[in-house]
Amino acid sequence: MRKYLLPFLFLFLFVFESIFVQYLPTEMFGGDRITVPRFLIISILFLTVFSERKYGIIYGIIFGLLFDIVYTGVIGIYLFSFPILAYLMSKLMRILQSNIVMVSLASLVMIVLLEISVYEINVVINQTELNFADFASLRLLPTVVLNSAFIIIAGYPLKRHFEKFIASLSD
Repeated sequence: MRKYLLPFLFLFLFVFESIFVQYLPTEMFGGDRITVPRFLIISILFLTVFSERKYGIIYGIIFGLLFDIVYTGVIGIYLFSFPILAYLMSKLMRILQSNIVMVSLASLVMIVLLEISVYEINVVINQTELNFADFASLRLLPTVVLNSAFIIIAGYPLKRHFEKFIASLSD
């Protein structure tokens, strides 16, 4: 039964990110700061570590494409970023211990990589006027803080859910 709930979990997180941005008080990080919830990619990274790499990459491709179609004007930024980050996460966890603390810290590093890569692509195609220092203080730092709070709240339940998911596949 859990294997059928997984797509709905990711679909819920996909929609929840949009709703969260819409109702997040702008004064929370200061009026000029930009906070970007990355709950979906965090969940994909946790899926990659606590189940199998192929599921993380597959869901990364599917939801990366969906993310590009719905939220961006350029197809390919998230389509390639999500599965590449899932793959990098799986390789990193072979070197490091796969406990909840290390996975959480590695997920934050992957969020930083995602934000910087999206920023750099936007600089290359002239979609942004921010310099890197402004980007780091106005968008990157608030995004890391917000997603750290999400990992603290949802990290352990996600871990347990994905471990039960992989156990249900063997039944």
